[in-house]
Amino acid sequence: MTKTELLDRVARSAEERQLLSRLLDKIGQAGRGVPAHTPFLSEAQQEAAVRLLNAAGHPRHFFTGGYPGSERKICALLPDWQEEDSFEPPFTALRCRWQSGDKLTHRDFLGSILGQGIDREKVGDILVGDGVCDILVMEELRQYLLQSFDSAGRTKLKVEEIPLSGLRVPEKQVKVIHDTVNSLRLDSVMATGFSLSRGKAADLISAGRVEVNHALCLKSDRTVGQGDTLTCRGLGKCVLTEVGGLSKKGRTMIVMERYL
Repeated sequence: MTKTELLDRVARSAEERQLLSRLLDKIGQAGRGVPAHTPFLSEAQQEAAVRLLNAAGHPRHFFTGGYPGSERKICALLPDWQEEDSFEPPFTALRCRWQSGDKLTHRDFLGSILGQGIDREKVGDILVGDGVCDILVMEELRQYLLQSFDSAGRTKLKVEEIPLSGLRVPEKQVKVIHDTVNSLRLDSVMATGFSLSRGKAADLISAGRVEVNHALCLKSDRTVGQGDTLTCRGLGKCVLTEVGGLSKKGRTMIVMERYL
């Protein structure tokens, strides 16, 4: 199968086609004996990469984001001679500290980094704790950020490099939601998960801001099921963890977890 045929088969959008075209080039590089890797990929991009890797005959690869449970990951492509444990990660970790007492968020750090003209694909997970934030970045940015990344918003930062083994991964906070819905339509379940009206949920879906299991969905009437992950740009992520029976009023009982 040619490169064009593979992309025609797997890519679901022009943006995805561009991403997967670059991944095919990396696969070819590894096939010539040279280790290769992608930049950091979002969960949706990882899903697309897996589809291509499966269609391309399962070349030797693995995903890593610097720690177990990471969300943004690179895909490493291995030549025949290389084992996974000998692959040197192309990224490093930076630790930011501040003493002002300000409550900084993921958005504060990401906005400050991207505001310097840095591409999102060069930045991995941003792990915000109490007075400390660990950030995964591609190695090529290490020296630049150590010298120039000195604030998030108006808060001054002290930045240092740390080993990946020293990452502080904050415990994920979730809100458990017990509710009932008329049906398992996407707009209805999303309204429950994000505390929205059903009409507002439908508007966000039609605007292209919602993903189901990391794939864009524009259909409000799509049926979702137990285990599905709903992501809305600007609002975050929630998971439909349980679908129960019917209430006395004939509504479906559900349990959701919203990531805070």
